[in-house]
Amino acid sequence: MPLHMIKLAVGAATVEEMLAWRATRFAPGAPWVMTTRMTPKRADELLDGGSLYRVFKGVILSRQKILAIATEGEGREARCAVTLDETCVRVVPTPRRAFQGWRYLETKDAPADLEDAALGDVPEDLARALREAGAW
Repeated sequence: MPLHMIKLAVGAATVEEMLAWRATRFAPGAPWVMTTRMTPKRADELLDGGSLYRVFKGVILSRQKILAIATEGEGREARCAVTLDETCVRVVPTPRRAFQGWRYLETKDAPADLEDAALGDVPEDLARALREAGAW
C-alpha cells in the first residue's frame, strides 16, 4: 500500500492560484519539482504509488503523483527535490490543521479523488462551508 506526503500550499489560496503561478514561472513541459529541507526516510514507500497532497487554507484540495525523490547538495546545504506529475487531481475537500514542513499521510487517511466521490461540481467555497458546518 503506498504512503503519501502532505504539505501546506504556501502563497496560494486555491488550486487554480497554484496552477496559474506555475504557468507564469515555468516553461511548458518543465518538471514540477517541490523542494524541501528534509529527505523522507520512507522514500521507497512514497515512490510506490504515493502522492503529494496539498493543504490550502486549512483544507486538503489536491494531490499530485510523486515520480522521484532525490537529495541535492551536501551537509547544511542539502535539500530534497520531489518531482511531481504535471496532473493536479482534485480531492474531496478535507479539513487539516496547520503544521510545519511536510508529513506522511497513510492511504487510509487520504481523501478520495473528487471524480471517484461522485459529488458533482460542488464549488470549493460551498464544500468548505458544508464541512465546517458538519453537514458534509
